[in-house]
Amino acid sequence: MSDFTGTTAVVTGGAQGIGRAIADRLAADGADVIIGDLRDPGDLGDRQRYVELDVRSESSANAFAGACGDGIGVLVNNAGIMFEASIAEQTTEQWDMAMAVNLRGPWLMTKALLSRLSKRSGAVVNIGSIEGIGSNPLHTAYSASKGGVHGLTAAMAVDLGPMGIRCNAVAPGWIDTALNKAYIERLDTRDVALAELAMLHPVGHVGDPADVAATVAFLASEDARFVSGQVIVVDGARTVKLSLPPILSPQR
Repeated sequence: MSDFTGTTAVVTGGAQGIGRAIADRLAADGADVIIGDLRDPGDLGDRQRYVELDVRSESSANAFAGACGDGIGVLVNNAGIMFEASIAEQTTEQWDMAMAVNLRGPWLMTKALLSRLSKRSGAVVNIGSIEGIGSNPLHTAYSASKGGVHGLTAAMAVDLGPMGIRCNAVAPGWIDTALNKAYIERLDTRDVALAELAMLHPVGHVGDPADVAATVAFLASEDARFVSGQVIVVDGARTVKLSLPPILSPQR
């Protein structure tokens, strides 16, 4: 485990899912964690506190930064949204919302907290997605925004590196969040869906929020002091597995 004792970490979108797992992992590793979210996460640990935040809003980001104080060592830009719509049915408002939360949010939060980030060992970790590399159907806005996050991460690493701040991204695959669990549970073919999801991944199972949190903890730690500008894919080898027609696929 990494040692974040004496470090203040900010996690946006930390009220639930992957964000909450990240907040819990960093706190377990000794960090004092500030969770920024529109929703109050409720039950928090001793090393965690909540500050209301709308990552779309510059005024909200600046007010949040003021509440955080100075000496922030880690910023995790996790807040995000996703919706499904064809290009024909997608509205401009939906597109703009995806870009505002998923892409402008990480940029805006980094900008707002920049003067408060440690200039010797600061770390920014953005949460991208394997859909910033490929795409599922009906996810044009989500994929475009996450691809932008990956590009933003590289640019931030170049610009902020001379200030002593490293920037990386994590691109999760299918993660067993409460939201994804609820989606599967609604299906009449739940058991089939679970089996087929597992088969997509050479490791034989889907991911857990803790898997993403562990990768974030590494990237934020001193163990990764020479790692910057990278997108680390956490997907059980799903995206590197070449597809075959079912008749040619080996039986597992």
